[in-house]
Amino acid sequence: MIEHKNFSNIESDRLLLRNVNNEDVDFIYKLFSDETVCKYLYDEEIFTSKNDAIEFVEWNKDPEEKGYNRWVLVEKDANHEPIGTCGYDNWDRMNNIAEIGYDLWHEYWGQGYMKEALISAIESGFNHMKLNRINAYVALDNVNSMKLLEKLGFVNEGVYRDKHLFRGKYYDHYSFSLLNRDWNHLKDTNFQNNRHK
Repeated sequence: MIEHKNFSNIESDRLLLRNVNNEDVDFIYKLFSDETVCKYLYDEEIFTSKNDAIEFVEWNKDPEEKGYNRWVLVEKDANHEPIGTCGYDNWDRMNNIAEIGYDLWHEYWGQGYMKEALISAIESGFNHMKLNRINAYVALDNVNSMKLLEKLGFVNEGVYRDKHLFRGKYYDHYSFSLLNRDWNHLKDTNFQNNRHK
């Protein structure tokens, strides 16, 4: 009998999504110590040492046991370079809800990589984790992230007030959601033909 996995590695057209491991420490440190990448990430302080990255990797290892994960996005065509991450957290198995998070090295912004990665991650969430609803929270000024979620069919349900306390200040976030039935309807349209746009 084949073991069912909730967080398998995934391939898309240009990317491999694989679960984070010890070999990723340098990249994770580079990603989360960069002020441009972290501009709207109010849930954690910017990384200041390799130890922060080691803790991140340790936290996200063994996803099948823990029930949350982080895929590293690896470009398939160019030296297999890691370019970002995405994954699921806060999995409510009773109500089949989880929260998705994502981040991308700034040199790859605007090229459709994150849309491509999220399509794969969303498919995985609905098919393998049997989710009914995927949540995403976006800082109010993060316009590009909001546009991306809307392209993928997420609905902006309003403002989640004072979601994160960061450096002594509370930050509101938009609360987005995507339901399985909405995703299936979207897939029946031609949206996936434009997966890189």
